[in-house]
Amino acid sequence: MTVLLWILGILALPLVAFGVWWVAVFVKAFVKADPEAEEEAEKKEEAVRVLGLLPASAQNTSMARPVPAEWSAAQAAARQGEWQPAAALLRSIGEDWNLRSGFVGVIGDVAVDDDTWLLAWENALPDDPDAAVVRAWSTVGLAGKVRGAKRAQHTSQEQFAGFHRTLARAREEIARAVELNPADPTPFVSEISVALGLGYPNSEMNKLWEQIVLRAPHHYDAHYWALQYWCAKWRGSKKLAMDFAERAARSAPLGSLLTVLPLVAHFEHDDSDSADVDRTPRMIARVDAALADAAASDPAHPRLPAVRHVLAYFLALQDRHEAAIEQFTMVDGHIGALPWSYKGDPAHYYCHLRDISAAAVVAARNGTAA
Repeated sequence: MTVLLWILGILALPLVAFGVWWVAVFVKAFVKADPEAEEEAEKKEEAVRVLGLLPASAQNTSMARPVPAEWSAAQAAARQGEWQPAAALLRSIGEDWNLRSGFVGVIGDVAVDDDTWLLAWENALPDDPDAAVVRAWSTVGLAGKVRGAKRAQHTSQEQFAGFHRTLARAREEIARAVELNPADPTPFVSEISVALGLGYPNSEMNKLWEQIVLRAPHHYDAHYWALQYWCAKWRGSKKLAMDFAERAARSAPLGSLLTVLPLVAHFEHDDSDSADVDRTPRMIARVDAALADAAASDPAHPRLPAVRHVLAYFLALQDRHEAAIEQFTMVDGHIGALPWSYKGDPAHYYCHLRDISAAAVVAARNGTAA
């Protein structure tokens, strides 16, 4: 019986092959690509070319903007063991707290991988508050490296233990940086990451926040990361996050970029499948407020590109394509920012939404239908 089945199986092979061929012919003949979809894709490709936008393969998904030349030079020097350029740059930044925090984060990341240059700086100037704040920031970054980027179920107990030990050490480094420069909000800003990692209760986060706003009431990074803390995914809720965002937006001066926070809070808690929730009169007003804020901001503000990414996203969803392309054009090439960074394939998602706006803009300028 087994032999008979084996023979029948061999004899059936040509019939199976013919069936596979026939299915392929049928699919090719009757399930062709949608002509309208092909035409739409061609329009998008042409629009991208006309507007001078970059393909998905050319998008930097790790940064929201190019690193300024001076910052890049200081990074390169640090990797060669030279701390002096970073020290000089921090001194020149002075009390521009947004710039200071931005650069401390960039140079602190270098020390996460190799702190030889930072050790040399600390040995040369043992009580330098600039070296101390970089050390505090880099220790927080080191904790993240120890933990790893995987979800909790894929992170070992050993990693978690090392993560918590390093964050505890970071608190000590933060306290020392505060002692050496009490006016600087930057150490407290770095502590928000500690609050997230160690799960500060709301009361402790409120105390930390008081120290920050006492020194820098409209600090962008502080507000962005505090908003993350108040989100439902961390230690808050949708209501707490939105209340925090709206209070900050109401009290902030034009140019501070804080009017983008309600948009971020909305995005963080939006679980709908429709863009209708992004097109309400309230959401349009929020986008308008953030547009005015961005227009009034210092062009050198380190977080302006991140705000432009959020604006481009919501403007596209609101079918305000000309305004969206204006924002897309200013950030194209560097997309390591919300909302794209939340997607598995950031460049694909970014280009998909951008190209819809691009096609609509080119069609409108040519007087044709998109």
